[in-house]
Amino acid sequence: MKLQNIRLAVDAIIFGFSEGNLYVLLIQQKFGTNKLQWALPGGLVQNEETLNEAVLRELAEETGVKINYLEQLYTFGDKLDRDHRNRVVSVAYFGLVDSSKIIVKPDTDALHAEWIALDEIPKLAFDHNQMVKLAFQRLQNKLTYQPIGFDLLPKEFQFSELENLYCTILHREIDRRNFRKKILSFGIIEETDKILLKGAGRPSRLFRFNKKKYRELEKEGIIFEI
Repeated sequence: MKLQNIRLAVDAIIFGFSEGNLYVLLIQQKFGTNKLQWALPGGLVQNEETLNEAVLRELAEETGVKINYLEQLYTFGDKLDRDHRNRVVSVAYFGLVDSSKIIVKPDTDALHAEWIALDEIPKLAFDHNQMVKLAFQRLQNKLTYQPIGFDLLPKEFQFSELENLYCTILHREIDRRNFRKKILSFGIIEETDKILLKGAGRPSRLFRFNKKKYRELEKEGIIFEI
């Protein structure tokens, strides 16, 4: 019986949204045969840590980004040669952040760390393009039944920003009047007393997400279908 020689890794697909564009946090590798190639933040799991601890550590070490929640996406290991150095199985995670509030700072194995627009992502190391594609599909699906899009917006936002977020991620126009009516009917966002003045344009009221109300509706079995 042969001894196993398999390594376990984690990778993170972090989405951000800014000015009508969806971004993914990428690093440029500093060492090895994939030097200078862009990749997702990630690395090998250490013996004494859990998968969740490993992905949070790698994300912080390589990009300086700290995030409270990451969702496990998929385990990549069907291709035996997905990493030419060793047999490596990777558990991919994805998360959403307000990228306007995040300052990236490369460290350890990363030469650079940047937000790169989803439609401008180059050929990545390993099978990371496949990971991004699957994560985006998950994001599109979840957006239609769960209000996860609020994680991509500032704490206080214009309603038009929420509309543009849905159009960008779903890759289609939405009926903005019905969308506004439906979102407001849930009671999960509320108007603030703040108004945003932008140039000579019409003043815009700011909104915020009511997490408490959403949790109450979730217990009741809310159907959040857009």
